Amino acid sequence: MTFAPVIPLGGLAGWSFLKRTMPTQAQAFGAQAAIKRDEAYFREKIGGIDTAEELVADARLLRITLSAFGLEADVPNKYFIRKILEGGTLKTDALANRLANKQYQKLASAFGFGDFATPRNKISDFADKLLVQYKSQRFAAAVGEQNNDLRLALNLETQLRDLAGQTMSPKAKWLTVLGSPPLRAVFEQAFGLPKAFGAIDLDRQVKTLETRAQAAFGNSSVEQFSDPDRINDLVRRFLARSDSVGAGAGSQSAQVALTLLQQTSLSMRL
Repeated sequence: MTFAPVIPLGGLAGWSFLKRTMPTQAQAFGAQAAIKRDEAYFREKIGGIDTAEELVADARLLRITLSAFGLEADVPNKYFIRKILEGGTLKTDALANRLANKQYQKLASAFGFGDFATPRNKISDFADKLLVQYKSQRFAAAVGEQNNDLRLALNLETQLRDLAGQTMSPKAKWLTVLGSPPLRAVFEQAFGLPKAFGAIDLDRQVKTLETRAQAAFGNSSVEQFSDPDRINDLVRRFLARSDSVGAGAGSQSAQVALTLLQQTSLSMRL
């Protein structure tokens, strides 16, 4: 029997219900026969994988692995994933390090094919750790089939907290946010930014996010989201705007877009 997450409401009310019932719902979701079969297969096979080529050649292992990092859409892109894995992360010019979406970097780092003589999937607790991520991501995906805003909120709790704790410059962290479609979507909605926001210069985008964060939270940095309470504040802003999207939102967004584009045009002439 297939278990689908129960989400009777959307927005803040739906988020509150999901958070309150998630331990029970996630446990029921993870107990499904299909999930259990994937777990058993992964545990049996992953320790015998020696190279990135072997991993991408096993369609089931590849699907489970990519799903654990929220990259399941890349299952058909075997050559691309192989190159990311083989490049590792220890070299600054490695492909995974050059991609805006840092989930690829996490994937390459988790296995270490391009970095170590013995990859990390040989470690005894490797399967345990990756399967925790797999079940969490699968549950979030199932939530997203009913309400994508709630999936984005679930994703935010892990990805943004991890990013906040990374050792990189404040600007680099905001650029990472802009390079991650799920994180970008949350911030754009939470700050009331229009689709046209993505068309302006990247430096101006970063400056805009810093300004909006300062106004909303009294702090312009991504680092502040290492605090779970601050992430919760962001989620509430995001979902509150989701609730309030209406007829008037279109004209307001258009005005914001025009203002941003005018500011960019002016800055280019100065």
